[in-house]
Amino acid sequence: MSDGSSADPSAIHASILDEVRRVFVGDETVVTHLTIAMLTRGHVLLEGVPGVAKTTLANLFAGVIGLEYSRIQMTPDILPADITGSTVYHEPTGDFNLRRGPIFANVVVADEINRATPKTQSALLEAMQEQQVTIEGETLDLPKPFMVIATQNPLEFEGVFELPEAQRDRFQLKLSMGIPERRFERELLARFDENPTLSPSDVEQMVSPADIHDAREIVTAVHVAEPISEYLLDLVEATRTHPDVEHGASPRATIAFQNVSKARAAIIGREYVIPDDLKALANVALRHRLVLTTDAELSGVAPDEIIDDILSAVETPGADPEQLAGAER
Repeated sequence: MSDGSSADPSAIHASILDEVRRVFVGDETVVTHLTIAMLTRGHVLLEGVPGVAKTTLANLFAGVIGLEYSRIQMTPDILPADITGSTVYHEPTGDFNLRRGPIFANVVVADEINRATPKTQSALLEAMQEQQVTIEGETLDLPKPFMVIATQNPLEFEGVFELPEAQRDRFQLKLSMGIPERRFERELLARFDENPTLSPSDVEQMVSPADIHDAREIVTAVHVAEPISEYLLDLVEATRTHPDVEHGASPRATIAFQNVSKARAAIIGREYVIPDDLKALANVALRHRLVLTTDAELSGVAPDEIIDDILSAVETPGADPEQLAGAER
């Protein structure tokens, strides 16, 4: 698939990784998953303890692609209008002027989203789903591309509002950032010892929004053979019938799962999806969409354990490469 063009998904992914590495040290699969989400018009829920560079990584990602970035610190007293915007009376003219909120950016980071009230959390729903917001009855389109990266701290339970199922389902992927390995932290110390002011502003734009637009078209064209579609459906169906799951993945999840698998194939340089694409993305695409039974929650069962169990139980299709590639097309 790779033709060396600036819109080639594999070239875009490589360029983003190389430039992000100038500042970020740690698990680079998070960068890969952010790229996949961007190429499939998805939004990301990024979970991790404070201090692991969640917000910094989002800022880096936006800078490398040359996108406008905004950060919203979610707190219990923030209002929906603080996110979307409002009309403000201009006394000299007697007019009401529209003041756009921080949602009007290409990459919007909703920092600690679970600290905001459900009413404010829901203000993101229309933006994420419809790519537009309504202010005082006026509907306004959001910039393109548009992506929400919402962060949350998994360790705090007081004074937070857990995202409801409908809200979680709007996020295409749920990623986790943990404490970096010792070798990464050693490298981090060395870099900041050499350059204490190292920050996202030190990266250069490597990809343009036009490249992203064209790369999305390439991702859309990635072939999904019938055996792969059936395998995907089997995996999703298994989330709905697993004994530890009260409610499994939705049809929206099925579509998202297919889309991200196509993007993974494209950034690897393949024109078709294989079972390994689904296996590699099953956890990040499905973990936040499972509602566990009360017994499973009390027993401490994690969604990732259930998905791993499903991947082990569901038979992998054995189609030959020519069939998966759609050689008959």
